Amino acid sequence: MADDLHILFLPFLSPGHMIPMVDLARLFAGRGIKATVVTTTGNVPLVKPTVDLANTDASLRHTIQLLPLRLPCSEAGIPEGYENLAAFPNPDNLFQLTAATDRLEPSFSLLLKTHRPDCVVVDFFYPWATRVAQEASVPSLLFNGCNFFSSAVINIVIDGELNQGDLETERLIEVPGIPQKIHLKLSNLPYVVLHPSELSHRMVESLHRIHGTVVNSFYELERNYVDPAPNSRDLRFWFVGPVSLQNRGMDMKMVRGSSGAASGSADHFLSWLETKRPRSVLYVCFGSVARFTATQLREIARGLDASDRPFIWVVGNAGEMSEWLPEGFVNRVVGGGKGMLVQGWAPQLLILNHEAVGGFVTHCGWNSCLEAITAGVPVITWPLFAEQFLNEKLLVNVHRIGISIGVISSYNKAEERTVVNGKQLKAAVDELMGSGEEAEERRKRARELGEMARRAIEEGGSSHQAMTCLIEELIRLKTVGLNRENGDEKK
Repeated sequence: MADDLHILFLPFLSPGHMIPMVDLARLFAGRGIKATVVTTTGNVPLVKPTVDLANTDASLRHTIQLLPLRLPCSEAGIPEGYENLAAFPNPDNLFQLTAATDRLEPSFSLLLKTHRPDCVVVDFFYPWATRVAQEASVPSLLFNGCNFFSSAVINIVIDGELNQGDLETERLIEVPGIPQKIHLKLSNLPYVVLHPSELSHRMVESLHRIHGTVVNSFYELERNYVDPAPNSRDLRFWFVGPVSLQNRGMDMKMVRGSSGAASGSADHFLSWLETKRPRSVLYVCFGSVARFTATQLREIARGLDASDRPFIWVVGNAGEMSEWLPEGFVNRVVGGGKGMLVQGWAPQLLILNHEAVGGFVTHCGWNSCLEAITAGVPVITWPLFAEQFLNEKLLVNVHRIGISIGVISSYNKAEERTVVNGKQLKAAVDELMGSGEEAEERRKRARELGEMARRAIEEGGSSHQAMTCLIEELIRLKTVGLNRENGDEKK
């Protein structure tokens, strides 16, 4: 029956949402299910290389399909071609983009009527999608690209502090009701939580229409925050990650998330890494959406230079580097073979899983956190916004595989953030990459978590079992026709 199922996947238009959703579609396709990824025309190049390579697997019963929809940018008041959050100057533009994606509703509704899928997997930022699915009598699943821990903490704080009207955002509070003692500021919570909008109310309302949630995490990582076990049908949470572990071969690690404009080939990165000692290289990357001021970029460069350790720094779209790099940096550091600067995209999975890499400076986006965990690499945490400060708590306080750089407040705009100086970065790098007992224990814990993650997706592992339970549930829904009956009842 699994090969009779057809699932549509609707990821939000941001690399951090699209990449794991495509991994999830591949996970279903690997179980014999027909998977179709729906995105906008402008985002097809971001996912097509991965889908095309995945479709070369002769064992697939159904090739993964791509269905493009037109995003009416001009009608929505955004520039033509700005179909992805990474194209905007800062994360505040999220609300502009979500307003634009609301205009996809008629096209998506028509698509459901035409293709008649057995289920749709939607992103949290498409609250209208669950209603459209319900009207079409198609069950919907929410894809939680974050972790369960952050959701649990947010719910606890909302029920407590925020309901009491306590909006002293810089006051330190202890989160009650969880195993570890964790302190945070309300300003560490996502903006949409602290400042509820019409969008956030619609997002919460959409939760009442879903059949369950698929979580990109694994049970062993968050078992203290999940009860009962995640494969319970009553719970309706399925932990099926880390979905990035779908990318096993070098080719897949290279193309994942790339539009074909990678800064060099696999050989370019591997040949450089293979000249370095095991666990000696620091990888520095802040994701696809983060932006920094020239002053902050200059301080990062100074800290990396002073640390005297080899590094790969993904500077992303940071403008003309000569405007912010310290004088002589390129000749002295890059030319001398100590560091590699990457503009644009880099194959993060390929880099993190190389034996030469021993540390990762990360913005704590959940995808990056999971990729560090699966690679067994300890981290320096530098959260910026969204749920990243909560992810930092999971890595630093709960699992103790990271060191905090010391950022204490969440700001979407680069110019609002306090500058982290080069000395702070050097000190954190020295602590993370050092040879002391504490550093060795941190590395050991990171390796053990990585082994745990890999076991979870293997046959018999917790995520593999959860995936089996989810597929059985979807088969049950299709067999008994509950999707159509529920639709009729609610009408």
